[in-house]
Amino acid sequence: MEGFVLDTRSVRRSFDRAAAAYDSAAVLHAQVRGELLERLQLMTLSPNVVLDAGAGTGHASRSLKGRYTGAVVIALDASMQMLRLAGRQRGWLRRFSRVCADAQCLPLADGSVDLIVSNLLLPWCDPDAALSEFRRVLAPHGLLCFSTFGPDTLLELRRAWAQVDAALHVHTFLDMHDVGDAVVRAGFASPVLDVERFTLSYSDLRKFTADLRDTGGRNAATARRRGLSSPRKFAAMQAAYEKFRQDGRLPATYEVVFAHAWAPAPRERSLPQAEVSLEEIKRQLKLQRRR
Repeated sequence: MEGFVLDTRSVRRSFDRAAAAYDSAAVLHAQVRGELLERLQLMTLSPNVVLDAGAGTGHASRSLKGRYTGAVVIALDASMQMLRLAGRQRGWLRRFSRVCADAQCLPLADGSVDLIVSNLLLPWCDPDAALSEFRRVLAPHGLLCFSTFGPDTLLELRRAWAQVDAALHVHTFLDMHDVGDAVVRAGFASPVLDVERFTLSYSDLRKFTADLRDTGGRNAATARRRGLSSPRKFAAMQAAYEKFRQDGRLPATYEVVFAHAWAPAPRERSLPQAEVSLEEIKRQLKLQRRR
């Protein structure tokens, strides 16, 4: 992602503004979160401390608390508004800690976490900085399990805007191989990565852009053009997007990279005894979905 830099203040403002509407709009995020947690079921874990990095409104945190009842679960997010909503859940499943902080500078001690789960956070961070922090706070043999967007995410929107001007309207996303390189570069062992594609469909483009806004998906690149696009340019982009319409619906493609990796003990380069292969993950997921 050479030359692509995020405006972190803009990212935080976008998610604060989106908090109230987030759950109703975040259909894709919920689907990806469900699959990420489903993959976690294939691991034999008894964590004492679990970090939900990029917790949003706390759905994964509640699921993790329900699964690891004896663990301390920390819901961490840079958006205070998201965390306020996360704290409104009643009952014992709300008993997780909420921490407002940047994932690129975690307020946690070295080696203090046994499991990190992160759903679609990395697209809003410097991946190297966030992964380095994840590695720092994970205890030996701790597990990182995360999802992120790949480069074909929002490809229709990217191509439609490219017909209008050369400005940066859609974020740049790392492909699976670059994500894997970043994981290894951060010091993790035995990484396993794979890619799935999800497609949402809309009757009109304004509903799609409203969902992007309501899930915090605003353009936060430092190289973006400031201010709103003119009605003329938006209409031109809309006309270009119409070329993708199929069966009366407009598609929005998302390429999602799923990954997990382990924190090795000192002087340990791999964890063959703990690794779950990609083939085994897919086999087990198929079996679970048939039940």
